[in-house]
Parts: sequence; C-alpha cells; structure tokens
Amino acid sequence: MARENNFKVELQTQPSSKILNQHETAPRHNSWSLNMLLRRLRATEGKKDDKFSNILDAVGEFAQKPYCNASWILAVGPNLSEAEQLNLTLPRAPNGSFLTCLMYLPVAWDLASIIQYGLNHTESCHDGWIYPETKQRSLINEFDLVCGKETSTETVQTMFMAGLLIGSLIFGFISDRLGRYPTILLSLLGLIVFGFGTAFVNSFHQYLFFRFAVSQALVGYSISSTSLATEWLVGDHRAHAIILEHCFFTVGVMFLTGLAYSLPHWRMLFLLGGAPVFSFIFYIWILPESPRWLMMKGKVEEAKQVLCYAAGVNKKTIPLSLLDKLQLPGKKMDKASVLDFYNNRHLRKVTLVMGCVWFTVGYSYFTLSFKLKDFGVNIYFRQVIPSIMEVPARLCCIFLLEQMGRKWSLIATLFQGTMMCLLILIIPSELKSALVLMVVFGEFSMAASVTVFFIYTAELLPTVLRATGLGLVSLAWAAGAISSLVLISQNLTLLPVFLCLTSAILALSLCSLLPETQDQPLSDSLESYPLQFRNTGEDTMSDDTLYDDAAEEVVKNTILNASVMKLDTDILPSSSQPTEADRKDD
Repeated sequence: MARENNFKVELQTQPSSKILNQHETAPRHNSWSLNMLLRRLRATEGKKDDKFSNILDAVGEFAQKPYCNASWILAVGPNLSEAEQLNLTLPRAPNGSFLTCLMYLPVAWDLASIIQYGLNHTESCHDGWIYPETKQRSLINEFDLVCGKETSTETVQTMFMAGLLIGSLIFGFISDRLGRYPTILLSLLGLIVFGFGTAFVNSFHQYLFFRFAVSQALVGYSISSTSLATEWLVGDHRAHAIILEHCFFTVGVMFLTGLAYSLPHWRMLFLLGGAPVFSFIFYIWILPESPRWLMMKGKVEEAKQVLCYAAGVNKKTIPLSLLDKLQLPGKKMDKASVLDFYNNRHLRKVTLVMGCVWFTVGYSYFTLSFKLKDFGVNIYFRQVIPSIMEVPARLCCIFLLEQMGRKWSLIATLFQGTMMCLLILIIPSELKSALVLMVVFGEFSMAASVTVFFIYTAELLPTVLRATGLGLVSLAWAAGAISSLVLISQNLTLLPVFLCLTSAILALSLCSLLPETQDQPLSDSLESYPLQFRNTGEDTMSDDTLYDDAAEEVVKNTILNASVMKLDTDILPSSSQPTEADRKDD
C-alpha cells in the first residue's frame, strides 16, 4: 500500500495537458503512454506465435488484484476487449500490475483521440471495483472492502466477542428476572432476526451490527438453556443433557463450515444456516418453565402445574403427599440482586475463583485455535479439525464426571491442556506437524474443560442468581477470548502460548478452592448457599432450620428426585383418591 501511495503521488505530479481538448499539445506530454501502449500491442501480437505461452494462458496466471471499474470507456468504444479497456483506463505500478485504487480520469474524447494521446490524470475509483477470477461472492467483493476500507478477520471476531460480553450480562439478568422460558424465546427471536436477517444487510457496518446482536442472542440461549436443564434434571441426567447440548453445538459448527465451503455466495450461507432456527418456534407450546425459579418467585401453583405436566408426559402421577410439601415458608420471600455477588462472602469468593478460571479457559481455547493460522492451515480445516476432535472430547466428559466428579474432572482437563501448551513451547518450530498435533490436542482438552466447567458452574450457583452468575463468568470467558485476539493480532510468536501456560497453571491452583458438587442438592436461596457444600456427614441443619431458611431447596429437591426414589411405590391411582397405604397411615 505504501508503494502504491508513492506511485499515486508520482502519477499525480506528472506534467499534464492544461487544456485537455487541445490535441496539438497532448503528444508532447503523452508520448510515454503511447509508446507503452504500442509495445504492449506488439507483445500481444507476438504471443500469438508462442504456442507454449498460449498453453500457460489456458492453465492460468497468478491472481490479479481487484482494479477500478472503468466501464465508462465502453460508451466510446463498445467493441474494446477487456485487455484494451484496462490498458487505456488504468495506470500501472512499477512492476507492471494495474493499480487497485486509481483510475484515469474520464474525458469527453472519442476513442481515436484516447488511443492517440493517452490519459494522464488519475483519481480514486468511484464506480466500484472488478474482482477478476472470483468464483465466490464474499463480503470483500460485495461491499468493496479495499483501498482503505479493508477490515481484518480479527475485527469481525472482536465484534462477535463483544456481543458475547454484553449479552452475557443482559440475558443473565433477564433470565433471573423474567424466567428461563421467556428468555429462551427472546434469544431464539434474536437468532431469527439477526442470524437469518444477516443475509439481507446492505452495508458492512450493518453486517457487523447483526453479528454483534446475534452473538448476544447466542449467549442468552446458552445461559438460559443451561439454567433450565440444571433446574429440571437431577444427578447424571443433568450433566448428560448439557454435554449433548455442547456436542450438537459442535456439530452445527461443522455443518456451517461445510456450507461455507460449498456455497458460492455468502448470503446463501446465512439463509441456509439460519433457516433451522425457525423450527424451534414450537418451543412456545412445549417448553416448560423452571419449577425452581417459579418457587423462588412465590408462584407455587404454577410450579405445581408444570411438575404435574411433566409427570403426565412421563406417564407418572406425583403423590399428593409430595405436592402438599411444596409450600413456601411463612417468612418473606428472599429478594436477590447482582449486588449479592459482592455482599455475600461465600458467593463472592466462588464467583471470583470461577471468573478467573473462566478467563483462563477462554483465553487458552482461542489462543490455541488461532495458533493454527500461524502454521498455514486452511481456514476451513481450522474449523473442521478442532470440531471433529471436540465431539469425542465432550463425550469423554461423561466418563470423567461419573468417575472423578466435577472438581477433579476440571483439574484433569486443565492439566492436560497445560501440558499441551508446555509442549508447544518446547517443540522446535521446524516440526510443524508435531506442533499442529499438540495444538489440536490442546483444543481437545480445552473443549472438555469448557463443558465440565459449564456444568460445574451451574451447580455451584443458587437458583435465584444462577443465570446472572453464568452471565458474569461468561463475561470473563469473552474477556479472555478478546485478550487472545489482541495478542494474536500483534504477531507475537511465543508470548500468547506462554501466557496460556501460566494462566492454565494459575487456574489449576484456583480450582482447589472450589467445593465438589457431585451428588449434592442444588442450592436455591442465598441463605442455604453457604451450607450446601459442608461435609455431608455433619448434621448441621435441623428440620426447623430447613423450613425456615431453605424450605424451597428441600421440598423441590424432594419433588424433583421423586423419579429416582421408587416413585412407583407411592403413585396414586387418581390424584383425588388416597391409596391403601395412606388409609393405614391415617
């Protein structure tokens, strides 16, 4: 670009005809252009006898950079070939290639005068650009992102990450205030409007805005769906559901990569890639609200209705003895806010630790992902290869969580990722194949860490602030990703990986401060939150304390675990008729 700007100055400082229509003074100023044109025409004629040159033309030359659209000359010379048109209207750089950002100033001459005297005055392109031998319609040739309008991939990715950062705060708060069900619907609406609607944008700035908005909807759906699955399911079913959700997300990335590779137009990519979201409109009728969230909002009857609906879908009947226990304590309902992350000592400690670990996971994951670019790996392979590895990585989490629990599974996956970062620093740069392999296995480990930590975080947080807490740690994750983008854009070789190693070691040490959540009941209120992770062998809570301070947690865990605790022995033949066992108890 600097060379092109220097040549632009050179062209603009060349002597030019003061009166363009006085042809008698033009030859003295334009003899160089006319001679160059004659030499090119002779060379063209000479190539006709060079058969080998004709074969090379058929094979194809190096890709020509985009050049100004100078179709104005067709008005005076409609029969000009493309080569003649370019030679007459576009200036050349010292290496003989056409300049990308300059064209000769159009004149009101006839074709013979233009050929005879040539053109000297240049100006910036004002009728767009021509992109030779471009088979696919991309953002660059759609919005002419050349000549000072260039944008890097990091810019688009930063806008996407900024949307994740802002959306994690907004949708986490909305989910805890309005509920999981309306937040999921709102997120799906955002995916439809801004995801599918990206195909209809009219400028690159609109494209960036739509990417910013769709990333907010994406993180909103992720937070709300994880909260809903955590609060509906129990035991291993909860972990399995979240793991499968992450696996389907990875498969979706592979599907989009295949579409991007095969489709010739970027708008078709967003049309076909965004169309499946419309199939989730049926969520309006079948998606239930979280009964735990309803209880925390004092909506006991609605909580009973959704539980009975779920039991009916499973062809079960909830015993009346359990439904009767689903009552709120006499004290005033707990009012939680985002300030409790600071005021509650235990919640503050856990959130800070989780935020640091989430920052590390986000930074390390994206650093390893962008590292593949340094090894010259094709952009499509940079998406497909890690995605193929991530599916088994996430499925392996099922075995890890069952055998090692949440805490040690996270430590194991982080440790493996740490070792991969260490090997990347040790292995010589000449062994590119080995480095690529280490990067891929590092992404394998970090993908497993993301899934484990998502499950772990959702179980660590209380129901009243679960979505807000997930939003805060997702903010830390997005901040780590943006930090990775900033460092990678500086073209630093070893520093990003070294920071990845040190941050992973820090995360490993912080994980030891977190309590285990496997086989522990979920916490719903802030009062019961510090007691949730005490030693289960210590009888620290009496019946009165349970009903006074954590009645919501006990009764709802009783309801939600009924399917696991021999529900069939307590089933009533009818919700209005007692069983023989109840009559004997009476």
